[in-house]
Amino acid sequence: MVPANAENRYEVTRADLPLSCPMPGMELWNSHPKVYLPIVDDGGESTCAYCGARYVLQD
Repeated sequence: MVPANAENRYEVTRADLPLSCPMPGMELWNSHPKVYLPIVDDGGESTCAYCGARYVLQD
């Protein structure tokens, strides 16, 4: 498992959509509430308002 909010930038693919922060597979014991983030097309980016994690769509 990946610790939630351990990195500032995460690369995601279409298989990870719909995109949420924290993502499934992250340890949640010390994280914020789950929020869904909008992300568009290849190279799209989204930033979590809670923790500032940046998600970049790589396809």
